[in-house]
Amino acid sequence: MDTLFALVTPTELALCLSITLFAGVVKGIVGFAMPLIMISGMGSVIAPELALAGLLIPTLVGNAWQGFRQGPRAALGSLRAFRVFIIVGGVMLVASAQLVRAIPAQMMFILIGVPVTVFTLLQLRGWRPRIPAARETVAQAGVGALAGAMGGFSGTWGPPTVLFLTALDTPKLDQVRIQGVLYGLGSVALVGAHIGSGVLRWETLPFALATLAPALAGMWIGLHLQDRIDQRLFQRATLIVLIFAGLNLIRRGLMG
Repeated sequence: MDTLFALVTPTELALCLSITLFAGVVKGIVGFAMPLIMISGMGSVIAPELALAGLLIPTLVGNAWQGFRQGPRAALGSLRAFRVFIIVGGVMLVASAQLVRAIPAQMMFILIGVPVTVFTLLQLRGWRPRIPAARETVAQAGVGALAGAMGGFSGTWGPPTVLFLTALDTPKLDQVRIQGVLYGLGSVALVGAHIGSGVLRWETLPFALATLAPALAGMWIGLHLQDRIDQRLFQRATLIVLIFAGLNLIRRGLMG
């Protein structure tokens, strides 16, 4: 506990755990956005590098839960279908993660905030791009590269991934599972990359572990809500929350 409070004050910890709980609820409902909400929310309370460390382990465990919810066979099928996305995204994730400590925090906020805000505004306005089957492999490579780069910088690669799955008209149940598989493999690469970058180390590990319980509790709540409450309404509410998160990141990037 003393090691933990050497990183954050009790008030900062309480705020970060509350943000994590909310992020877990959102992920349980729509299948994404937990690391995005965590990096945006916690980044307003603590240093961005520590916020990034704090989302690594909850993201890894939460994605494993989500990806294997329908069993190993369904997860393996998703893995095969999106292997190009996974390979390209993994390479870009590891490469970009090494630049985290070399890039100013304000620039990182803008690099994350702008695409997040644009993505959510497009979704709220009803834009749904369509990808022909003949170009799906090329699209997987391109979107995987973008998602991997975002993931390495910020720990979140949801927006381009969700947009891609929407463009493929992926059914809801499949989309949530596929997200879990894709994000889960990305999480493994991200944890390894940030052990190498120094973001996740013995000094930051207590904080990374402290966020795990509220993240999983939030996911449990969200998964139960998903079965009982209109999904479209909650997804729209989630996108509105993500707009505020993206705008907050841009504000921090411009104003410090």
